[in-house]
This record gives sequence, C-alpha cells and structure tokens, in this order.
Amino acid sequence: MKTLLNLIWLVLSGFWMACAYVVAGLILCITVIGIPFGIAAFRIAGFALWPFGRTAVPRRDAGAPSCVGNVLWLLLAGWWLALGHVITGLLLCVTIIGIPLGLANFKLIPISLAPLGHEIVSTGERFGSR
Repeated sequence: MKTLLNLIWLVLSGFWMACAYVVAGLILCITVIGIPFGIAAFRIAGFALWPFGRTAVPRRDAGAPSCVGNVLWLLLAGWWLALGHVITGLLLCVTIIGIPLGLANFKLIPISLAPLGHEIVSTGERFGSR
C-alpha cells in the first residue's frame, strides 16, 4: 500500500516539493557557510520524494549547534518550504482520495521548519533499539 501511495504522491506533490528542496539546497550551497544547510535540504528532498514508509526522528547527539542552525534554516529556507507543504496539503485534502497525501504533506512541515538534529529512518527502524 505504501508503494502505491508513494507513486501517487510522486505525481501529485512529491516531485514538485523535492524540486523545491533541491533548489533551496543549491542556493544554500553557494557559500561555504550554507553547505550544511544545503546538505540538509538534499536529505529532505529524498524524504519529500518518497515519504510513505519513512519518518523523521530526533538525533540524541544533536546539541546547541543544531538549535542555532535550525533558527538560521527557518529564516533562510524553512518558512517558504513549510508554506509549500501547507498549500499543497490543503489542495490535496480537497478530494477524498487526496486526504492521505495531504496529511503526509502536513507530516513534513516540522522537518521542513527544523531539519537539523533529525534523521530520516524507515518506520520499521523507528522503534528499534538505537
């Protein structure tokens, strides 16, 4: 079922949101200081491309630098990427078939606002022993 949802997601929302993350990553990688943010954008682009069956979990070793980085991320790219998820999520929720896809867009909003200090794992690994 998650493969079918991922394929529908890819056509309706995933490709466009992944492209937005890649563009943000390329813009952020222009400067040396922005490279970690660009790498985070590329990581989230893969998650936005194929979200069903995967989730974002906080890293236990993330500290104060992740918090500071997330504030910078929010100002540089996070707010408009989150806005893209809100808009596409609302548009997908208009139809009955699109509701699970809209909810997946809403699931991506927290990671689009604060990606540093999180890792993306498959849902089977979420409850594993880490």
